[in-house]
Amino acid sequence: MVESHAGGEPFRVVIEGLPSIPGDTVLERRRFAQEHLDGLRMALMWEPRGHADMYGGWIGSPVTSDSDLSVLFLHNDGFSTMCGHGIIALTKVVLDTGILQVEPDETTIRIDTPAGQVTATADVEEGRVTRVRFRNVPSFALEIDATVSVDGIGEVSYDLGFGGAFYAYVEANSVGVDLSDTAGLVAIGRAIKNAVSLSRRIEHPHDPELAFLYGVVFTGEPVNPANDGRNVCVFADGEVDRSPTGTGVSGRLAILHARGEIEIGEKITIESIVGSEFTGRIIETTRLQQFDAVVPEVSGTAHIVGRGEMWIDPDDPLNPGFLIR
Repeated sequence: MVESHAGGEPFRVVIEGLPSIPGDTVLERRRFAQEHLDGLRMALMWEPRGHADMYGGWIGSPVTSDSDLSVLFLHNDGFSTMCGHGIIALTKVVLDTGILQVEPDETTIRIDTPAGQVTATADVEEGRVTRVRFRNVPSFALEIDATVSVDGIGEVSYDLGFGGAFYAYVEANSVGVDLSDTAGLVAIGRAIKNAVSLSRRIEHPHDPELAFLYGVVFTGEPVNPANDGRNVCVFADGEVDRSPTGTGVSGRLAILHARGEIEIGEKITIESIVGSEFTGRIIETTRLQQFDAVVPEVSGTAHIVGRGEMWIDPDDPLNPGFLIR
């Protein structure tokens, strides 16, 4: 097991010791894990081995002929469909630890995720990864300027975007929350997520298993004036992303393009609640059935912070774990 983070968001990578996970696609493997391995997910994410905001990934064999590996993403409430900070951290881990061979100057790997294949390219200096950029799955704006009634808040305006997962994008000022107020962001984020999920059907063009609201991305002005904005994502069961959220940046690029506010190739830098930064740009436009979509590229840095083993005692009365905020 290798412990890492990208932009401050943890990524616990399980590299061996997992049971066999069958499936010809990563979505099939995700479904099997949900049905049969959820206790293992809880043991690795929840206390006493983890915490309410823990995040991780399980490495597996590739499912497409030109990929190098696959990954299942896991968090406090289940298994994600895609994770940008996880791709950045995973690329750092598999190359710096020798799981995959690193090439001088630049190394490209292909990773199968539940949302599709993602291509990651690492900048390499003296055999170590210094930065990772990844070409994400096609991303799109499902609806611009939608509204929903939220108990205790009132009418909330949001944009609904997909960047590997669906997010409701809400300007923090519009709901009276500060982007440094973690408790407030969690409470309001949960309320908005619940209201949006109950008020509408979310449609993905070809994968019904991707058609659910994963989280709320609060947006606002950056602390660093050199940056273009700030994202604070509240996802799963009230987790707060410490990074700018790679899939969240991807969805935000799609929304900005749908609004006519960004051109192909134009870069934006988005900061997180802890001040870390991801840079994003649109590589090209495409179509996903009835939806206009973009192909985003997101870049950032990751660091390895530890390595170890986890033990699960079958006699432990607190198995599979617990959460206390």
